[in-house]
Amino acid sequence: MEGSRELLRSALNGDKRALGRLLTILESSPKKAGEVITYTLDKEPDAHVIGVTGIPGSGKSTLISKLITQYKEDNHKIAVIAIDPTSPLSRGALLGDRIRMQEHATDPSVFIRSVPTRGVKGGLSFSGVAMIEVFDYVGYDKVIVESIGVGQTDIDIMNIAHTILVVTTPGLGDDIQALKAGIMEIGDIYVLNKSDKEGAEKTYSYLEFALESYELGVKRGWTPKLIKTSALFGWGIDQLVDLIEEHYKYVLESGLYNEKIGRRRMLMLKLLSEKIFMSLLEEYFNKGIDRDILRKYDLYNASIHLIREIVEKLIKYGG
Repeated sequence: MEGSRELLRSALNGDKRALGRLLTILESSPKKAGEVITYTLDKEPDAHVIGVTGIPGSGKSTLISKLITQYKEDNHKIAVIAIDPTSPLSRGALLGDRIRMQEHATDPSVFIRSVPTRGVKGGLSFSGVAMIEVFDYVGYDKVIVESIGVGQTDIDIMNIAHTILVVTTPGLGDDIQALKAGIMEIGDIYVLNKSDKEGAEKTYSYLEFALESYELGVKRGWTPKLIKTSALFGWGIDQLVDLIEEHYKYVLESGLYNEKIGRRRMLMLKLLSEKIFMSLLEEYFNKGIDRDILRKYDLYNASIHLIREIVEKLIKYGG
C-alpha cells in the first residue's frame, strides 16, 4: 500500500485517484492525516483560497459553477471543497454539491469534493481545512470553499479564506436579513445573486445601506464591494471575477496572505486536537467505561476522571 508521501507525489503528477485517497485519509484517520499535512508543509503555499458563504438558497453552488467555467478559460487549476451538513445515518455529506457542479466533474483541471461538517460549530471540519493544504501542495491555484450557509454563526471561513464572498438573494421575505451582524461582517465582496428576481433593487439598497452606514467588513484599507449577479443567466460573472482578482492583489500586497495561512493552520491544529479527543471519548462511551465511572463518582468528578484518563491515553497515543 502506498504511503502518504508516495500518494502526494502521484497526486502532484496529476493522479486524481491518488488525490482522492489522500482526501479520504484526511477524513478517516487523524494520525495518518497529521502525517499527510506534515509533508505538505515542505512547500510554501501559493494558492488563492476563495470562501463562498451566505444564506441557504442563495445559489452558491450555481455561482461557483460559473466561476469554475471562467477560471478554466483563464487556465487555472480549480479545487472545490463543498462543506455540507452531516448525514445522521451515514456520517457523510448530506447534500453533495458535486451534483450541482456536474458539468465540471470530468475536467482534468477541476477537482470537486463534498465534505461533511461532522457537527463542528462554525461550519468547518478538520478534514475540510486540511484539504486546502493538500490541494495547494499538488498545484491547484484556485481553491474554492463553499460553506454550508447556516447564517450568522457560519464564520470560521474568515480564518481560512483569503477572499470571502457573502452571497444573498432577494425575495426571501426578510429584507432586514441584509442588516444582520455576524456573517454580514466578514465579507470582502457581497454578492446579490438571482438579481433578475423581483425585489432585487430593494435588497440591493438594504445591502448598500448596511455597508455604507456601518462599514461592515472594512479590513485594513479594503472597502467591501457589492455586486449584482444572476448565476442562472450568467450575468455579472466576469465583473465578479475581476473583483475577486482585485481583492487578491490587495491580499498579496497588504501581507494578509501569510496572516491567513497562519490562522488556517492554527484552526486546523485546533480542530485536529478536538477530533482526536472526541474519538477517544466516543471509544470510552462505546466500551461502557463511562457507566463504571459514574458508579464511583458524582457527575462532576466523573467528568474530571474521564478527562484525565483520556489525556493520559492521548500522551501514549502521541508516543
